[in-house]
Amino acid sequence: MRHGDKVNNLGRKSAHRKALMANLACSLIEHKRIFTTTAKAKALRTYVEPLITKSKEDTTHSRRMAFSYLKNKDVVSILFKDVALKVAERKGGYTRIIKTGTRPGDASDMALIELVDFNELYSSNKSAEGTEKKAKTTRRSRAKKASPKATGTEEASAE
Repeated sequence: MRHGDKVNNLGRKSAHRKALMANLACSLIEHKRIFTTTAKAKALRTYVEPLITKSKEDTTHSRRMAFSYLKNKDVVSILFKDVALKVAERKGGYTRIIKTGTRPGDASDMALIELVDFNELYSSNKSAEGTEKKAKTTRRSRAKKASPKATGTEEASAE
């Protein structure tokens, strides 16, 4: 019986499951979003979020711990250089799972898992910066400025 067992085994032996999670985590860190089944996405979230938390502290020990999980030197450097800088002030919830329906072949539930801070559409920081840069203008102020100049030039040309 599996009383109290909260690990989703995904129908795999432990070595296969660890390799699968390492490969999915590497793909997620490298590409910032991946398309997979909902069960794998939920299992990946519990695997990758502690790694992102460890990456906030850039020490030799935390790099070695991340490498022991990911097994890819390039992805570890991306994690500590790019991802850790973006999530520095976030306290948790680094990933977002968006369910996308079923797969046509076997009708399994599919989902998109992505790193939250790398999506420009949902990022509140980008939209706030865009509204601050844009100055509010009205048509009336432009019309008033344009009409005296236009009449002044016409009078000057008539003389």
